[in-house]
Amino acid sequence: MKKFLVTVAFAITTLLPASAQMMVQHPWQGKRVAYFGDSITDPRNNGSKQKYWSFLQDWLNITPYVYAVSGRQWNDIPRQTNQLHTEHADSVDAILIFMGTNDYNNGVPIGQWYNEKDEEVMYGHGEPKKLTPRKRQYLCMTDSTYCGRINIAMAKLKSEYSDKQIVLLTPIHRAQFHANDKNWQCTEDYTNQCGIYLKEYIDAVKEAGYVWSVPVIDMNALCGLHPMTDEHGKFFHNADTDRLHPNDLGHERMAKVLMYQLLALPIF
Repeated sequence: MKKFLVTVAFAITTLLPASAQMMVQHPWQGKRVAYFGDSITDPRNNGSKQKYWSFLQDWLNITPYVYAVSGRQWNDIPRQTNQLHTEHADSVDAILIFMGTNDYNNGVPIGQWYNEKDEEVMYGHGEPKKLTPRKRQYLCMTDSTYCGRINIAMAKLKSEYSDKQIVLLTPIHRAQFHANDKNWQCTEDYTNQCGIYLKEYIDAVKEAGYVWSVPVIDMNALCGLHPMTDEHGKFFHNADTDRLHPNDLGHERMAKVLMYQLLALPIF
């Protein structure tokens, strides 16, 4: 079936006149994209010479607006949003957010998406309307939990960039990072200070897609990088001391996944 589909697609493309073939291009080609995140996205991080967004810039002529800062967590997204707005207002086509690994490392509690209250609402179905007791949920807007931080960030983005495509990326797998004695981070098979594994932070980003109606690209699963496997050390900055930050080869692999995943998403 796969060979058949490839053959059909090739045949259709080759039968098109040259002018029509030139019009078949990636929907994100030549667009302006803001990138929010941490050290994996930060251009100043020396784990790699190129980042996934610079590969997309080369391949798709995307203009990158990069606001990621090493070490930052989800509570920094509102600041990154403000900086984007100050420098470019709404002259941006899409925003990608690649964040969460530092929330795990710093032991931020997961928390919950909503708080519930008992209220009354006017309701009638087959009988006269009347006040009816119901439970009502309110978004949890607290800076002290992971879900609360995402809610705060997304509420701001959905308000200030309501007509822009916003895409969330899940954190990728992480192994050891031994920068120095004061920055010694363990592998993902250990719980953090809250007794929580990395997987819960990844799952929360997926749930945020449901809560906020935004697409989520599961980089954790799709990019194929697995630093816990020794043979995958070649995709990271240093196989012995830094299997947290992908190197050029790792970023290229992530960029290829993103390029194909973004094909399915409208830019506006």
